[in-house]
Amino acid sequence: MNAPEAIAAPGLAAAEFKRGMRQLAASVSIITAHHAGQRAGLTATAVTSVCADPPTLLVCVNRSSQTFPLMRAAGRFSVNLLAAEHSDVAARFADAALHGEAKFAHGVWHAGDNGAPRLHAATATFECETRSLSEVGTHGIFVAAVTRIHVDTGRAPLLHFDGALVTLPPAASASARG
Repeated sequence: MNAPEAIAAPGLAAAEFKRGMRQLAASVSIITAHHAGQRAGLTATAVTSVCADPPTLLVCVNRSSQTFPLMRAAGRFSVNLLAAEHSDVAARFADAALHGEAKFAHGVWHAGDNGAPRLHAATATFECETRSLSEVGTHGIFVAAVTRIHVDTGRAPLLHFDGALVTLPPAASASARG
């Protein structure tokens, strides 16, 4: 199968596309990696499930980010889904002026089984191993096997919608619903 070509629709500006995409509410995540003694991470919303059997995620990362080369070199990373109280952590990891360890100054971080940093009290953390990496336009598209999952239910999620961080009330867990 050939790699998809990036084809722009005539007259469709990137700004117009971004304006439309701001209407897609998305969970806010911190993507983290560890390689050769260095940690890196970034705030992202471009994370989605590919399939449950085997558990697989798709994660899109800007290739110009500080985190992309570390993720590529490590071959593994973590996806930390943020709770409502993590807006300060999200802002810190979105700050392009901060590098490496400076980003990890907020939040409680532990090394996951795969070595990538895991945020304590994230609503969920997916430890991943890269299975494939494609490049389309400005981004790298990681397809990754999920090797371990940590879940903290009953917490309000942090979402991104229309350029702002918003929250929803915590959902009742499936076990509580019966």
